Amino acid sequence: MKVTQMEKAKQPDAVSSVMKVFGILQALGEQKNIGITELSQRLMMSKSTTYRFLQTMKMLGYVDQEGEADKYSLTLKLFEVGAKSLEYVDLISLADKEMSYISEQTNEALHLGALDVDQIIYTHKIDSGYNLRMQSRIGRRNPLYSTAIGKVLLAEREESFVRDALKEVTFIKHTQKTHDNVDQLLAELKRVKVQGYAEDNEEQEPGLRCIGAPVYDRFGHVIAGLSISFPTIRFDESRMSYYVGLLQNACKNISEQLGYHDYPMSEGK
Repeated sequence: MKVTQMEKAKQPDAVSSVMKVFGILQALGEQKNIGITELSQRLMMSKSTTYRFLQTMKMLGYVDQEGEADKYSLTLKLFEVGAKSLEYVDLISLADKEMSYISEQTNEALHLGALDVDQIIYTHKIDSGYNLRMQSRIGRRNPLYSTAIGKVLLAEREESFVRDALKEVTFIKHTQKTHDNVDQLLAELKRVKVQGYAEDNEEQEPGLRCIGAPVYDRFGHVIAGLSISFPTIRFDESRMSYYVGLLQNACKNISEQLGYHDYPMSEGK
């Protein structure tokens, strides 16, 4: 579908630039090697503009230039980006089976979350079967410092990583139990690493209790967290060990299918 000059004029500069980048990527995907003259004609862009975009894309590693020749082609970087997204597709598929089992046993809400810069993002969920339940959605973001998933995503990271990830984050007191600063969080992360699970005891939302456990990739890196959420009125403290066991067994099974076979189960699990 071609964009007319009038339509281009109505678009904000940023949107227009994005469309030009994707136009170049699509053209290079359709033809292995292409010169600036042909590319600019095909996209109805000036040669100077085309050259600027190509040089930027080359600098970022998405485009390759044949020596000093006027021929450009795609690199494998887009493939690498796509491959990373496929890892999460596989992860969600693996996690769904385990989450469904825990849902059958508890009837409570389950969430799978991953690290995204300085927040967690929910990539999969199973709702509670009760009328009184946590309100959430896939794609929703929450803080690292006040969620069980956030804590397991950070627990095995170096202190310098945690401080750097949260350096621009304001610790909002969602409840009286929310951490005030990164030093308080780091103290808890040491316990999380040792025990192999994390808790959110009404730190993100009053009346909500969550327990989370880590999922590892084949290299032993934590790539996701799996949590179970309860309204505090339904949480049974005497069954904590049971809940942790359910989560860790699920995460162990997922991690093993991802190639990791040394899952750190809590004592007695």
